Amino acid sequence: MEPDQWLAQYGQKIEQAKREAAQTEAKLGGVGGSATSPDGLITVSVNASGALTDLIMRPALRGEDPERIAAAVLKAVAEAQRAAAGQVVEIVSELVGDSPALEFVKSRMPNGYSGDGTDPVEPAPEVQRRDTRPDDDYFTNPPDVMA
Repeated sequence: MEPDQWLAQYGQKIEQAKREAAQTEAKLGGVGGSATSPDGLITVSVNASGALTDLIMRPALRGEDPERIAAAVLKAVAEAQRAAAGQVVEIVSELVGDSPALEFVKSRMPNGYSGDGTDPVEPAPEVQRRDTRPDDDYFTNPPDVMA
């Protein structure tokens, strides 16, 4: 291969890497996560690095135990950080694939990331069963609803 040809190819590779880096930077700029406490009284938002960008505390929190509020805020922030980290991992994965660089990024997520296999499992909703017995049988032997 001629030196000029090699240099031209190398220049193309560098330009492609610049374009990919710019695209990734733009994607990462839009990353964020948010979470709300189970009671709906606290909502937080974080940016791609996990820094708190918004905190909403509803008026119903007045008079609540400050330690309970602090714990709820910290828990919501950790959930929001996991959500944002999951987006970061997805974007970096698109750029570098399954590589040591991706593993390095994953290892730097203090609260893990959504999709890492440690997400809390939502309890399955209880199945509401409809009694399908004929009316005569139902009224002769009604279900025990006081149990």
